[in-house]
Amino acid sequence: MNNPKVTVATFRKRKAAGEKISMITVYDAPTASICHAAGVDSLLVGDSLAMTVLGYKNTLPLSMEEALHHARAVRRGAPDAFVVFDMPFMSYQADDAEALRNAGRALKEAGADAIKLEGGAEVAPLIEKFVRSGIPVVAHLGLLPQHIMTAGGYRQTGKTPEDAARLLEDARKVEAAGAFATVLECMPAEVGRMITENIGIPTIGIGSGPACDGQVQVLNDLLGLFEEFTPKHARRYAELGRIFREAVTRYADDVRTGQFQ
Repeated sequence: MNNPKVTVATFRKRKAAGEKISMITVYDAPTASICHAAGVDSLLVGDSLAMTVLGYKNTLPLSMEEALHHARAVRRGAPDAFVVFDMPFMSYQADDAEALRNAGRALKEAGADAIKLEGGAEVAPLIEKFVRSGIPVVAHLGLLPQHIMTAGGYRQTGKTPEDAARLLEDARKVEAAGAFATVLECMPAEVGRMITENIGIPTIGIGSGPACDGQVQVLNDLLGLFEEFTPKHARRYAELGRIFREAVTRYADDVRTGQFQ
């Protein structure tokens, strides 16, 4: 498929036209190439790679160097794709100057087109600094995987009127700060719709209902490659983990029985 070039401006144009935006996480060159050729609008080098690829129990241990390593591979695999770099835990929270350097590395060293960071009103000043420095930003609201220790786990947000109002205010704050899109993770569908209808930038949902301007999924969940658990919002389009295991089992059996030639 010959994909039209996606840019930051594309996201706003898609929302204005009512055209949905597809995003998927990728972590290496071959899958980046396949996903881009399949017509996915944007590739997210998600910090989920900590769990899906590197074997960590959550996203917190992922380092900046590990994330950059995988982002460079994604860029090599899909030179023309719109690539978003997910800022790892503690790569932007401690110091604004360090955050700017790290975000700049994502663009300069890994060739990313934009960065993503978690948080609402509290990170709006940092988003503004990023944008002023020429770094495009995708915000991330709702369930924040990098905050699981303070949240007490992976919990849906926006279930009370007060929480829903706070999420809408956060969305308005990150838009005003200059974010060109925001991820909405694990909130009731009606809250996802309310935010989508009341801000001017696109919303990319993950477990936040069909009214969002786009959707993002973790590739390994979509393909059935991650078997630790399946999020409620994930939709499996294949069971490649089972096929993978069966193929390798047949190979090992053939070697043991002398049938491999």
